[in-house]
Parts: sequence; structure tokens; C-alpha cells
Amino acid sequence: MFLGLEWYWWIVIAAVLIISIPLKVKFMKWWSRREQNRKRNQRGRWGDEE
Repeated sequence: MFLGLEWYWWIVIAAVLIISIPLKVKFMKWWSRREQNRKRNQRGRWGDEE
């Protein structure tokens, strides 16, 4: 037992982290592409130079 958790909970926590990190990276790439497209479309639509 480490920090009050049984060994199998540490395996579960590690598995969740291993799965979530690539998903977070993928989401961040998608979000930045989406924001760039929104800025580009907004500028083109209204003619603003922000």
C-alpha cells in the first residue's frame, strides 16, 4: 500500500494517464487549428484587421 491506495489502483491511475495524454495532445492540436480557422474566417468575412 502506497499513499493509502492498493497496488491495483496505481495501475488504474497509470492506465488513465497513459490514455489521456495522447488524447489531450490531439485535442490541443485540433483546438489550435480551429482557432486559426476562426480568426482567418472572421477577418475575411468582416474585413477587420485584428
